[in-house]
Amino acid sequence: MKNAGWKWVVGVIALGACCLAARAQEGAGDVVYVPTPEVVVDAMLKMAKVGPNDFLIDLGSGDGRIIITAAKKYGARGFGVDLDTVLLKRANENAKREGVTDRAHFVEQNLFETDLSKATVITSYLLPEMNEKLRPKVLRLKPGTRVVAHDYHMGEWRADDNDTLSVPEKIVGNPGVSYIYLWIVPGNAAGRWQASVPVAGRTLALDVTFDQRYQMLSGGAKVNGEPAHIEGARLKGEEVTFSLITGKGASAVRHEFNGRVQGDTITGTVRMHAGKKVDQAQFTAKRTAAGKLDLGASLPVPADVL
Repeated sequence: MKNAGWKWVVGVIALGACCLAARAQEGAGDVVYVPTPEVVVDAMLKMAKVGPNDFLIDLGSGDGRIIITAAKKYGARGFGVDLDTVLLKRANENAKREGVTDRAHFVEQNLFETDLSKATVITSYLLPEMNEKLRPKVLRLKPGTRVVAHDYHMGEWRADDNDTLSVPEKIVGNPGVSYIYLWIVPGNAAGRWQASVPVAGRTLALDVTFDQRYQMLSGGAKVNGEPAHIEGARLKGEEVTFSLITGKGASAVRHEFNGRVQGDTITGTVRMHAGKKVDQAQFTAKRTAAGKLDLGASLPVPADVL
């Protein structure tokens, strides 16, 4: 009786494993292939704001659905990499059937050895440890490169955007639910920045020092020699936004900056709110000293970005 019970338990476990494998794996490689549901593919591409000028690289491309959808629906170009030759053949056949072989193809390649430098958008459905292993390489890409992942995060690098979807057909991971994460490779705004800004009939002397951790900025600032409080300082690619608040109570003045970092220069606009009065001006700030740039313990910061 005990033996019969044990065989029954083993049989149930084996049957469950077989059913899951049959549903989850459609290729023939050593790594289980779990396709991204179409509704998630669409949401990922929308979150990344994919368009006809984009070049996508899909890491672990499976049957090719992400690159093919990007090409067919959004006019983008790109390629996918995978090690499963069965899936690669299927992906290229799918691209041919959908009429997008001029904009979508798939190659046998280790994703960690893939040259990502041409990508404006990178997509993936990889486990967290694989995402974190890729993170240093991704952070060296051109600022503004978008990375969108299904279900799994990149550790301490916080996503710039995220969403949760109801996906009833999903049976792996967290069944019925999918998570989407978007990161935008940040530029380098670390350091001391100084500027003289003519606005509202007077000149603002700005002196701001930023420390940077991934896309988040912190530090200290002075306006006309007086301490200013920094709020909302962060990067999205090369775009930098922050506010400086001087004074208190009714006499408080809020300076809202929106600019673009290019080398050692930030150019953009500042809106100055003093009570109900709002003034706007252009500004150009120069980096006069390097600052602390932290892109994670696993990533030595190249000298050319300091």
